[in-house]
Amino acid sequence: MRAITIPEPGGPEALVWAEVPDPVAGPGEVLVEVVASGVNRADVLQRQGFYDPPPGASPYPGLECAGRIVALGPGVTDWRVGDEVCALLAGGGYAELVNVPAGQLLPVPAAVGLVAAGALPEVLCTVWSNVFQTAGLRAGETLLVHGGASGIGTAAIQLARAFGARVAVTAGSAEKLARCRELGAELLIDYQRDDFVEELRRVGGADVILDIVGARYLARNIAALAPGGRLAVIGFQGGVKAELDLRALLAKRGTISATSLRARPPAEKAALVAEVREHVWPLLADGRLRPVVDRLLPLPEAAQAHRVLEASGHVGKVLLTPPGAAGDLLAPAPGA
Repeated sequence: MRAITIPEPGGPEALVWAEVPDPVAGPGEVLVEVVASGVNRADVLQRQGFYDPPPGASPYPGLECAGRIVALGPGVTDWRVGDEVCALLAGGGYAELVNVPAGQLLPVPAAVGLVAAGALPEVLCTVWSNVFQTAGLRAGETLLVHGGASGIGTAAIQLARAFGARVAVTAGSAEKLARCRELGAELLIDYQRDDFVEELRRVGGADVILDIVGARYLARNIAALAPGGRLAVIGFQGGVKAELDLRALLAKRGTISATSLRARPPAEKAALVAEVREHVWPLLADGRLRPVVDRLLPLPEAAQAHRVLEASGHVGKVLLTPPGAAGDLLAPAPGA
């Protein structure tokens, strides 16, 4: 098969389209022919040499994909060859074929379509695990999403609204904020111009903050929390080290969590995927949740996809499609 490899860490040009050995489905795994792969910030970090795959994972980038099952490993009974699936991966999505533990597969929602389903697994599992499982967002509470127009952000807005929460977002342009409003965000904050702390204080603070910035926003995030608020850190685009004023956190009776998905054990990932299938997949079926796809690019042009992500001009997800992949170009399935 062919895949995007990283012979040496570096800029986008470090991504090399190359012939590599075909994977073989092991016990409890399926082999998926990839039709679309989601591009995530974690892929950029891996390319730069800052986020190595966990032991035993594919060395190729790509933490989510959609495609068709072409082989079953020993012990797999719940799936069939030909099933259309999307998958949460520990790596390997930037390839024509990828092995997936069966517990990390999800059926492609008919209302979404096969290609667009490549935008779902990583973002929905990330939002569900951080905003709902860990931070415990409840109906009537306020969620602040930093980077509301990102893939994570567009999913978080819709999920929070579907479960009865109010959503505030930060974004860097009027166009991005308008897209966030279309998805259900109510409090729109241009971080280039407005102080999100003051904006949140006007509405009583944020009960939950989903943060991709990290160190640079730590003190301000705590200041923006409502009493009993929860800060969920999932990224560090603004640095990894900051000083924490424990008095400010104690005054808010606040909590801070920081999690990632990639290195979690397969059983833990399978449990998360099962919960997402139970609670989130019905929202895709009835149209209350939809993937937001900014653009499709050919998989050999993964370097350009990384440039798009690093420029932060996109809204939603950037997807990669292997040459010759039989996809539906984001259209829902017939009759959906």
